[in-house]
Amino acid sequence: MSNIVPTDTFLPRNIAAYLNKRGASSLWKINENVSSRFSGAIVIPSLAETASLPRTLESLSRNPSGLLERFLILIVVNQRIDASSAETNDNIHTLNTLPLWKQQYGLKNLSWIDAASPDKELPPKQGVGLARKIGLDCALPLLDYRDSDPLLICLDADTLVQPDYLSAITCHFAGSSSGGAVIPYRHHPAADPAGQSVIDRYELFLRLYVLGLTQAGSPYAFHTVGSAMACRASAYAASGGMNHRLAGEDFYFLQQVHKTSGVAQVSGTVVHPSPRASHRVPFGTGRSVGDMLTDGEQRLLFYQPVVFSIVKDWLACVAVNIEADAASLLSRSIRISPVLHDFLMQAGFAVSWSNMKKNNRGSTALMAAFHGWFDAFRTMRLIHELSDKVYPRIEPEEAVVPLLEQSGQLVPDTIPSQLELLRRLQDAE
Repeated sequence: MSNIVPTDTFLPRNIAAYLNKRGASSLWKINENVSSRFSGAIVIPSLAETASLPRTLESLSRNPSGLLERFLILIVVNQRIDASSAETNDNIHTLNTLPLWKQQYGLKNLSWIDAASPDKELPPKQGVGLARKIGLDCALPLLDYRDSDPLLICLDADTLVQPDYLSAITCHFAGSSSGGAVIPYRHHPAADPAGQSVIDRYELFLRLYVLGLTQAGSPYAFHTVGSAMACRASAYAASGGMNHRLAGEDFYFLQQVHKTSGVAQVSGTVVHPSPRASHRVPFGTGRSVGDMLTDGEQRLLFYQPVVFSIVKDWLACVAVNIEADAASLLSRSIRISPVLHDFLMQAGFAVSWSNMKKNNRGSTALMAAFHGWFDAFRTMRLIHELSDKVYPRIEPEEAVVPLLEQSGQLVPDTIPSQLELLRRLQDAE
């Protein structure tokens, strides 16, 4: 059952259609009636974040007051029905303290949704994806569509922003034709040297993956960090909205936004996610940090640069031979890599390519359809196949140097220095 759209609210047809078809259940509601209409909303899921959320709110409060007045800040206090007593008690404290934080930080547009109290909890096996969706969907009717396409911004309750956060995002969308955006990020410092070493290695892994995709010419060469993404309301609706995934919701959401509206990178600000360990989700930053702290940094190995070269050769093969039939492309793929050929066969490329050619006239439309099929997920799966079968993962020292040298860079010796170089390169893009 979708959220009930207020009768006195003007909603464009596409937004109303999305809410009627895919909107979050009306079980979850904002804590108070909101009479204002906003240029955008910042949605923050919060699960047992009493210790972290105040710092996030304080960092938001340092943005210009004129911009803060235009944005709804919406906290989704959430837990699954099987939450621990510690999570339950922490969430109760958050819900009870939010009115105080609203006053303390001068955030008059701060509201929240209770998805943690009895009969309001998330279902089993649900998590941050559904929590984000609840907040984003509930924010849609409160946005002002009269003169613009309002914005939806995703943040996390343990992530800090800079005073230029809202100005950079609004300026970006004022000049961008893309419906989605990713925001430069840098994990804020860890509490101790061991934690810092682990988060440096993990962020280097993420950034090197994006660098490899960039050099391969993939249109999906952008970071997918849940606390560092935004989109226009129209792009959100066109993509089908946020998914329910327990982890990786950011990856799949941005993939879909890119397919339907495009994704570009914001400049002029940086968000600072937490470097802490966590086992709430089966993969992601918190899980990787926790596993490395427990089992050693060698648990996280890097992809060999050659796998990105194979992706590059495959993408170039299709672009140069866009008129070829499936058999010809498959024949060429085996010369690039037998693993690539087998992967394409198992993925049903032949039938898919024939359908793409039938339904897309012109090389531009056909290439767009191809990238819709060979998307971020299939690209990642191919890289995993290559790594599992032919090119085992390696230590970062062996992976960083070749990829950075291909970018024409003098490569520093240490992981922190290599990471800082990559940050400068990628944030400047």
